[in-house]
Amino acid sequence: MMNVSQMIETEEDLLTCLHIKLYHPQQSCKGLYGLIPLGTRSRHSAEDSVRLGREAQACTVALVDTRVSRKQLALQAYRTPNSPDMLFSIQNLSKRGRLSVNSSALDYLERMDLPDKALIRFGEYEMLIIRESGEAKGSFEVEYEVLTMPPSRETGMCVPSMTPVMDTGSCVMNSFQELRIIGPLETDETVICGSGC
Repeated sequence: MMNVSQMIETEEDLLTCLHIKLYHPQQSCKGLYGLIPLGTRSRHSAEDSVRLGREAQACTVALVDTRVSRKQLALQAYRTPNSPDMLFSIQNLSKRGRLSVNSSALDYLERMDLPDKALIRFGEYEMLIIRESGEAKGSFEVEYEVLTMPPSRETGMCVPSMTPVMDTGSCVMNSFQELRIIGPLETDETVICGSGC
């Protein structure tokens, strides 16, 4: 029989870390992130999901925004046979809106595996989630940061759900059924977006 000290992870175990970088176009004039522990790593049990939404009692992390669902999304850790890596899935918990993960839209309760680097979009929010591998099996860390620019523009990631309309300079969000004016579209030689985006 194992004693308790053998079952607890040691401080030397390198924990997997999810770096979650947040952006909202009006974040400077609102206290949207007032309930989020910015700039520090928080430790979570791998058995429990990390929930993000506006209701602080139901979510691990709360956004101070009435346009965000009570429960917006959940990140759940998991492992696969024959692999030491801790991986994550993402699930849309919002009945009101879709959640976009890179090129895929998720409706209510739909879930998918989270890639090592993912651009998450819901409402006007953009989140860049980057997984840093670790060795520990029972827990992981999450570190939150606020970005000054949208991660879709900062990282040069292609946002495939957007269809450019060249003559008007506008952009239609197919999966979200909304129109956004973004100004004239220009080609940037440093960003290559193929048909697979």
